[in-house]
Amino acid sequence: MTDDLKDATGGSAADEGLFSGRYASTSAVFATVMFLTGLAALAVVPTLPTAARDLGGVTLYPLVAGCFVAASLLGGVLGGHWADRSGAHRPLAAGMAASVLTLLIAGASPTVWQLAAGRFLEGLAGGMVAVSVNTAIGQAYPERLRPRALALMSACWIVPSLVGPPVAGLVAEWWSWRAVFFGLAALTLLPAVAVAVVLRGRSWSPGRTGGPAEAGDAPRRPAPVAAVALSLGAALGQYGVSGWDLRHLPFAVGGFALLAVFAPRLLPPGTWRAARGLPATVLLCGLGSGVFFTVEAYVPLMLVAERDAPAAAVGLAFTGAAVAWAGASWVQGRLLEDRPRHTLVAAGAVLLAAAVATAAVGAHPAVPSIVAGSAMVVAAVGMGLLAPSLTVLSLFHSPGRQGYAGSSMQITQNLGQVTVLGLASALFNAVSAAGAAGYGAAFGVLLAPCALAAVLAVRTRGV
Repeated sequence: MTDDLKDATGGSAADEGLFSGRYASTSAVFATVMFLTGLAALAVVPTLPTAARDLGGVTLYPLVAGCFVAASLLGGVLGGHWADRSGAHRPLAAGMAASVLTLLIAGASPTVWQLAAGRFLEGLAGGMVAVSVNTAIGQAYPERLRPRALALMSACWIVPSLVGPPVAGLVAEWWSWRAVFFGLAALTLLPAVAVAVVLRGRSWSPGRTGGPAEAGDAPRRPAPVAAVALSLGAALGQYGVSGWDLRHLPFAVGGFALLAVFAPRLLPPGTWRAARGLPATVLLCGLGSGVFFTVEAYVPLMLVAERDAPAAAVGLAFTGAAVAWAGASWVQGRLLEDRPRHTLVAAGAVLLAAAVATAAVGAHPAVPSIVAGSAMVVAAVGMGLLAPSLTVLSLFHSPGRQGYAGSSMQITQNLGQVTVLGLASALFNAVSAAGAAGYGAAFGVLLAPCALAAVLAVRTRGV
């Protein structure tokens, strides 16, 4: 046994877990970051409509909601390059520090424009943190512990999903939506500072473990102009698909045109043709994310608009989905850790297809609404298998450049959400006059990316 496989106590590295030996403090830092990120994300979103109304900016609400996604894309690109150049600890610490400042900016908003600016900066910090965490997992852990680390990251969202939305709703109703932002800033200030201080003493260098670099997918320095243009395209596209009429059409066309021109410059060559290795892995991340995001958007809408379901029931579906995702992620990291990752990707895609079919059946008025609600839980199980497996594969296929892989995954995740949701929205609005048929059409189009992901899963295979 070589010396690098032995820890300070003389034990084998193969016997270490996430919270033992050299990895204990690292795992604690990552868990803290994910818990704080999840709490802020899940508590803020329910208060945004109230904030937009009080600031007289209801008509600009799509801008407030969409700028976060656009900024997170930009933050992911910049954070990924920074992580590859200097190690993931620096962008991770910077993102955590910036997240507190953005909450204060949004909470003090006198106008909806400052609220949008705060959300933009929050998305920038959030994208940087998300990519940095995944990159740091690739740099700090050996390959055998990465699935467990990703399962831990998913588990850290359970408590925020149970506590964040209801508590934030009560605070906004009984006190003020501003108190939600300021309260979150106060709660996260000391832990964020502590994390930033701890990270200053770390040096996770870009590792070279994993598979050989595929020819033609070497990282390219992200051009700032391309990254900004891509973020702008995502924002315009999100606003454009929020309503299919003459007013929204130019935004949709312009947004998708920017995405089509600039996305290839920031993604691994061969992504659109699902070339083996990292390109196929990145593509499937976008397909899976787009399907899940659309199910999560349209199932609650159907329950409220067509079935008159109470808000508590819709909230229960979201909570069930969060728990199911974390549970499936734990299973892939523990019980299925020895299975080839690409088979788990295929299984996740099949479960997503089953969720889509369940939602389509649940759209029929004669079917109990609980059937449609269960589709969110099934979809979350599928993503709990698919998402961490793809992340592990992306780290494997990108030795020494995990930041580049992480930013590419972030890009296609957002592109998938905008594109797949746009297609579903187009069909929904085309036949929405037929009632349940509109939802059936929106869910039906999702079967194509599910089938494509299941078939192409083998192209993500790691040797």
